[in-house]
Amino acid sequence: MTFSIVARSADGESWGVAVASKFLAVGSAVPAAVAGVGAIATQADANVAYKGQALAHLDDGATASVALQRLLEDDAGREHRQVGIVDVDGGAASHTGHECLDWAGSVIGDGYAIQGNILTGEEVVEAMEQAWLASPEDAPLARRLLAALTAGDAAGGDSRGRQSAALLVVRDGAGYGGLDDIAVDLRVDDATAPIPELTRLLDLNDLYLTASTEAERVPVTPELEAELEELARAAGADSFRAWVGTENYEMRVADDGSWIDERVLEIIRGTRS
Repeated sequence: MTFSIVARSADGESWGVAVASKFLAVGSAVPAAVAGVGAIATQADANVAYKGQALAHLDDGATASVALQRLLEDDAGREHRQVGIVDVDGGAASHTGHECLDWAGSVIGDGYAIQGNILTGEEVVEAMEQAWLASPEDAPLARRLLAALTAGDAAGGDSRGRQSAALLVVRDGAGYGGLDDIAVDLRVDDATAPIPELTRLLDLNDLYLTASTEAERVPVTPELEAELEELARAAGADSFRAWVGTENYEMRVADDGSWIDERVLEIIRGTRS
């Protein structure tokens, strides 16, 4: 009833999980990750205790394979479990118990573990692997994970239908204010098209919570400054700076007003589709 990918970025700085299922709020049960430690997806008849246990084993220096072995040897319900793990070095391991419902299986490679159960067929995990390998290694991990998840869904996904999806990515210092490691933590708990909605949320996450690149910065001339002030007042704000604060675009506009992100400029002008 679930398909997922657990992976490490090619630069070795990020770990994450993308998952989808015909199950309410799959993101509350399946994924877990800690920067500099690794990531795990636990599914099928999910043993949610695996999350903390696996990360503890990895933090103690266990490889993905060793951590998985330790989880299974202590679990009498192991044949009902499905789990994928990627460790700090990108080592991967996956397990599909004999009691998992068809189609169920997995594929692993350098830096990734892909698994699913109650799928339309093996083609789901194959499509996910192909999409992962075809995505640029220097692309953000969240985008690579989502591309793989989207490919699995297009190949058939969960044979029972669609309901929820989630995306979790960690990287040292990537959290809000640099105070934790959560780079992306997005969930669609109940929707008819959860993966497209997850894609929309990731676009918003990037807009609100990541900084503009040099290429995205538009210099603010006196003429543009006057235009921005006029547009902000037309939108009901006292000033452009007040509008920026209300809309939460602080990371996309210079503190000294010297530049504005091209996307924010399109938004305030009403030209962004």
